[in-house]
Amino acid sequence: MKNATFRQLRFFNAVARHLSFTKAAEDMHVSAPAVTMQIKDLEAEIGMPLFERQGRKVSLTTTGEYMLVYSRRMLALLKDAEDAAARLQRIETGNLTIGLVGTTTYFIPALLNQFLKEHEGIEVKMMVGNRSELVQWLQNSEVDIAIMGRAPEELPTRAEPFAANPLVFVAAPEHSMAGETGLRAEDLRQQSIIVREPGSGTRSAMESFFLQAKLQPRLGMVLPTNDAIKQAVMANLGLGFLSLHTIAMELQAKRLVVLPVLGAPLVRAWNVVHPLSKLLSPAAEAFRYFVLEHAEGYLSKTFGGMHDLRT
Repeated sequence: MKNATFRQLRFFNAVARHLSFTKAAEDMHVSAPAVTMQIKDLEAEIGMPLFERQGRKVSLTTTGEYMLVYSRRMLALLKDAEDAAARLQRIETGNLTIGLVGTTTYFIPALLNQFLKEHEGIEVKMMVGNRSELVQWLQNSEVDIAIMGRAPEELPTRAEPFAANPLVFVAAPEHSMAGETGLRAEDLRQQSIIVREPGSGTRSAMESFFLQAKLQPRLGMVLPTNDAIKQAVMANLGLGFLSLHTIAMELQAKRLVVLPVLGAPLVRAWNVVHPLSKLLSPAAEAFRYFVLEHAEGYLSKTFGGMHDLRT
């Protein structure tokens, strides 16, 4: 592997993450043939195939699985070296990769816009996934910093809360429970609840709510995004359990209502998270500080009046 390049390893890592040459190309901002060429060159250098291709289905070979471990180590070590050089130069430039759970996409981009006005030399990439994916990305050094709810227990991290995340049960205005008052957890037991996939922090919080009430909820459709859940709830296909930060427009337009359930909102914290084993680059440190300083005020200003929209 004397002639393998870090560029080839980055392409390999992207294809391995997505198990798709097309999605890897979108991620790397190049054409799909360019990705294919880089992978072929790397496979020629190694002397063995890294992927098995059956139509559009892509999977890692045994060699590919082994190489992915070392590839991630080398890319993480290179990133550490780049960050160390930036710290020695005391500059806030370079690349910053931020991991986000889906709910935070309703407010982090606006904060990021303000951040980049103050730090014009930083190039930012956002990776959006559920909680389980963010934990994996942090572990593999694929993201520099993460914005998420419950802090990882799977690896040592520094998790700093910066704002409250209120989670509520929602329904379509025409739902039979929409006009009810004083609801309890047991009143929801026979209602179909539209939920996120396993691994989602929102789903985990909902399951914790019913576990505390010693009840088993009736799970309906499993959908991969908050927007998909909102659309299903607005179509009156069931109840939803969502962060208040995701439903501002729907509440204002009276397309959703918040159910007054005892014990809700279930308040969790938003955290800015990074591995303890990794020193932050100046760019990541600047973003961390910005979030801790400004995010709570922005959320309060933007969503503070939402408690008046629940009926």
